[in-house]
Amino acid sequence: MAGLNLAKCRKIVRAAFAKGKEMGLQPLSVVVLDQGGNVLAFERQDGASAGRFQIADGKANAAVMLGMPSSRAMERAETQAYAMNAMNGAYGGRFVPLSGGVLVKDKKGTIMGAVGVTGDTSENDAICAVAGIEAAAFTAEA
Repeated sequence: MAGLNLAKCRKIVRAAFAKGKEMGLQPLSVVVLDQGGNVLAFERQDGASAGRFQIADGKANAAVMLGMPSSRAMERAETQAYAMNAMNGAYGGRFVPLSGGVLVKDKKGTIMGAVGVTGDTSENDAICAVAGIEAAAFTAEA
C-alpha cells in the first residue's frame, strides 16, 4: 500500500468535504499530516472562518504526537489539564485536544499520520475525518 502521498491526501480531503456536504455541515477545513507532524495537504472550503488552519493542524498534531486520537487527548485534558498544557507548550502551541484529530493507520496498524478537521461540531469533524481516511483505503482511529 502506498503511503500518504499527494493523491491519497487529495482523496482524504475530497471525501471529508463530501461527507460534510452530505451531512449539511458548516464549511470545513482539513489538514493531513505525516507521522512527523509535517503538513502534506490543507484545504478550506469557501466560507470557512478564519483561523481554521491552526485548529485543524492542532487537532491533527494532538493525535499524531501522542499516538492517540485527539478525542482521547480531550478526555485526558479533562482529568489532567496540567499534562495537556505541558504538551501544548512542548509542541509550540500546535496542540488542540478536541475531537476531530484522527490517526491514519495502514493495514498493519502502523501510524502513517493524522487528519485534522474543523468547522462544525468536533464530533461531526471527526466523522468527516474518518470518511476521508477510509476513502483513501487507510484505517482511521477516532
